[in-house]
This record gives sequence, C-alpha cells and structure tokens, in this order.
Amino acid sequence: MRRSTPMCGRYVVAYDPETLVSGFSVVRVLPFPKRWNVAPQSEVPVVHETREGERVVTLMRWGLLPHWARDPALAHKLNNARAEGVFDKPSFRQAARRRRCLLPASGFYEWQATPGGKQPWYISRRDGTPFAMAGLFEAWRASEAGDWRLTCCVITTEPNALMAPIHDRMPVMVAREDWARWLARGEQDPTDIAPLLRPCDPAEMQAWPVSRVVNRGSAEGEDLILPIPTVG
Repeated sequence: MRRSTPMCGRYVVAYDPETLVSGFSVVRVLPFPKRWNVAPQSEVPVVHETREGERVVTLMRWGLLPHWARDPALAHKLNNARAEGVFDKPSFRQAARRRRCLLPASGFYEWQATPGGKQPWYISRRDGTPFAMAGLFEAWRASEAGDWRLTCCVITTEPNALMAPIHDRMPVMVAREDWARWLARGEQDPTDIAPLLRPCDPAEMQAWPVSRVVNRGSAEGEDLILPIPTVG
C-alpha cells in the first residue's frame, strides 16, 4: 500500500476573505492573506457556527488541542482525524459532536511514492472554486487565568478513484448541501452525522504533479501549483 506524508499535510488558501461571505454565507470574517503552502501549526480561516446560531469565520491554529490536554505539544500530533472512529476516540469525540467546522480551501497537496522519490501533487475542484474540508475545533488554555487558544484539525477518509493512485487517504470534502447539517451545533447524533464523512465524487476533482519546491515549508507563491510535465 502506498504511504507517504500524513494526509492532509499542506493546502492552499488562494481566495479573498470576501469570497467566504458570499460562498459560505458567513456574517463576519477577519482579513487573512492568500497562501499557497499552508502547513500545520499555521493560522487558518475556519467556518463554524456560534452558540447563537450565526455562521462566522475565525482564524484558528491548525493542529487540534483538546480542552483536557496538559501538554500543548499534543497539537503537533493531531493535524488530522480519521473519519473512522472520530466519534469514539478521546481526542476527537467531544468536538465531533459539538464543535464541527469547515476549512475552506482552494486545493491541497499530496505526496505520491515513486521510484524517483516522493512526488507532490496538487488537487482541486475542476471548476476552480473553493471547497470545504470537514474539520473539528477546540478551545484550550493553559490555566484559568490564561488566554483561550482556538485550534482545529482536518478529517480524512478513504480515497476516491482519482486519489487512490496518489495516496491512501484524502480530506473529507463536504458537499455544499450538507454544510448546514455538518455545522449545526444541535445535531449531535453520530448516526446522522457520520454519513457525511465520505469521499467526494472524483468527477468534480482534478490533480496534477507539481514542483518539489513545495516540499520546503518556507516556499510560497502561486507558481507552486503549476503542473510539471512528468513524474519520476
């Protein structure tokens, strides 16, 4: 079985904040820069529902830190949550019921094992519009007197037909018609929510190999998503 870097390890935020107001029906959003190489522990825009039922965008650190964690370093291990068992595992089960979110993305990267080494691929929607990765979020603070830290993770699932030759996992890309149900704080029954955590239709996606420059965490710019002619 092909295995490379953990999925999902890098993604792209190449849209304007205003896009989320119209595309995701949020009532407020903070400014954030476009980025073509977002790595774990970065501040990322997250769509979630407030206790008052408003849909908003908040910047959160990518790497989930459960509220009960004693060591903040745990966040480095929880960039992703596997859809299988997400409602049962201690690190995720409370958030999966009460603190679900969407991470809007322009695309994401995955690394394919090849004879010439690990080859990065860029994956996005065919129509080029942002999509919504399923996520969870938490609020954590070191002490009762400390400041709250908001963190999040991406939920992954088995690959669809397009992703299978590249990697054995992919992010859950929540269908637009399911956004409201996924975000609803009042919906807490796993039997109703779990069916949303499925691979998306491969016909809606596109993928191509890109330069290994993206391997560097400091690399940035839209050239990172340009296709290269060969893989090897």
